[in-house]
Amino acid sequence: MPAYARALLPVLAGMRRHRAFTVALVAAVALRVVTMLGYPPARMYWYDSFAYLDNAVHLRPEQGFHPIGYPLLLRALLPFHSVEVVVAVQHTMGLASGAVVYAALRGRGLPGWAAVAASAPVLFDASFLRLEHAVVSDTLFILLVVAATALLVRRPVPSARAAVTAGLLLAGAALTRTIALPLILLVLLVLAVRRVPWRRLAALALAGLLPVAAYAAWYGGVHGRLGVSGTDGVALWARSMTFADCAVIQPSPDLAPLCPNGTVLDAAGEYVWAKDSSLNRLPGGHVALNDRARAFALRAIAAQPVDYLRDVLKDTALAFAWRPVAHPARTVPAFGFALGTWPLPADQPLADQATREYDPDLAGMRSVRPYADLLIAYQYPAYLRGPVLAAILVLGLVGALRRPWRTALPWAVAVTLLVAPVAVLDFDHRYVLPVVPVACLAAGLAFARPPRRAVVRKVRELPREVPSAERGG
Repeated sequence: MPAYARALLPVLAGMRRHRAFTVALVAAVALRVVTMLGYPPARMYWYDSFAYLDNAVHLRPEQGFHPIGYPLLLRALLPFHSVEVVVAVQHTMGLASGAVVYAALRGRGLPGWAAVAASAPVLFDASFLRLEHAVVSDTLFILLVVAATALLVRRPVPSARAAVTAGLLLAGAALTRTIALPLILLVLLVLAVRRVPWRRLAALALAGLLPVAAYAAWYGGVHGRLGVSGTDGVALWARSMTFADCAVIQPSPDLAPLCPNGTVLDAAGEYVWAKDSSLNRLPGGHVALNDRARAFALRAIAAQPVDYLRDVLKDTALAFAWRPVAHPARTVPAFGFALGTWPLPADQPLADQATREYDPDLAGMRSVRPYADLLIAYQYPAYLRGPVLAAILVLGLVGALRRPWRTALPWAVAVTLLVAPVAVLDFDHRYVLPVVPVACLAAGLAFARPPRRAVVRKVRELPREVPSAERGG
C-alpha cells in the first residue's frame, strides 16, 4: 500500500466513527463558501473594522476600546493584503469552534447525535455566518474562550499542560476583548472550589495573567499609565446614563458636568457616541475623560444599586426574546442578509488608510445572486431563538447543580459572557453569540456519561477483594 494511502487510513477511520459530525461539518463548510460568494469581499463596521486594520499595520497599544489580540491576527495575514483571506480564516475558526464543542462532548461520553446537536448552533446559525464574515474580533474571541473551557472540562482535574494552555488561551481572549479579563479570575475560583491542586491553579494563573501584565506594561510605556484599555470608564459611564439621577448621586463639582443633561437615547451604548451627551460636550475626548467618567459611574452605581441592577437585568433579558429586538433601534439585530451594496464610509479617514496599507482592493460589500438569495431565505429558520437559548442555559444549570465538577465551569463562563457586557456597557446581539457554544457545552455535559473505556479503566483500578483464606477466615 502506498505511503499516502496508509496516512489516510486513520483519517478515514475517524470519519466513519464520526459520520454524523462529518456530514454536518461538510454542510457547514458549504454554507460558508456560499457566504463568501454571496457577499464579497467582507462586512466592514464603520469604525471598528478600520481601526483594527490600522492597528495591524502599525502595531501599538490602542488607547480606545480595542486591545492588541485581533490586530495580531490581522498582522499575521497582512502578507496576503486581502480582507477576503481574513474572513476565510475566520470562517475556518467558526468551524473549529463547532469541532471543539463536539470533540469535548464526545470525549466526555455524550452520544454522537447529541454532540452534533450541541455543536449545531455555532456551525449553522446564520448570525455566526454573518459574524465570521465581518472584520471584527468576535470570531477569534469565541474560539479562544471555547477552546480554553473545553480543555478545562476534559478531566475532573486538568493536567499541568492543560492548565497552562487554557491560561494562555484566556489571556489571548482578554487581549482580544477585555470582557474576558474577569473570566480568568472566574475560572480560578471555580477550579479552586473543585479542589484542583494549587500548583495547577498557579500554572493557570501565571499563564493567564503574565501576558496581560506584559501588555499592560507595554501600554504604560506608550501611553504613560498601566492598562489594557483607555475607555473602560467611558463605557461604564454610558451604562449609568440610563438610570443616573444626580439629585440622588450628589456628585462632586468636578463630576457634576457628567450628569445626564436631558439627552435621552434608546440604549446605553449610544451615549458613548452621541454628540449631545454630556460627556461629548466636554473638552478633551474619551481617553482624557476616562478616569472622571469611571469615577462618576461608580458613584452612580453606589448611590443607585437597585436602579443599576434593574437596567442590567432588563437589557440582559433582551437575549431571550423570541423575535430579536433592535437595540438600539437603528440596528439590524438579526436577519441581516439582504440584497444591495454597502460602500465604504466616505467620512472615515481610516477607510482610505486601510485601502492604502492593508488591502489595495478593499471595497464595500455587495450581494451576489443567487448565493445571497439562498442566505436571505436560510437566515429566518436558522436562528437560535431567545427561549431556546434560555432552555439551553437552564439545562446547563441543572447539570451544574447535579454534577458541579463537570458542568459548573462552562455554565458560569456562559452566564458571565451574557451578563458582563451589559453590566459594563450595554446589550448587543453580537455580544450574545460567544455565550452560545459555551452554553451548549455546559448543556451537553449535563447529560454526558463517562466513555466505556474510562469506566473499564476505573473498575480495573479498584482494589480486589482479598480471598477468605488470606484473611484467615
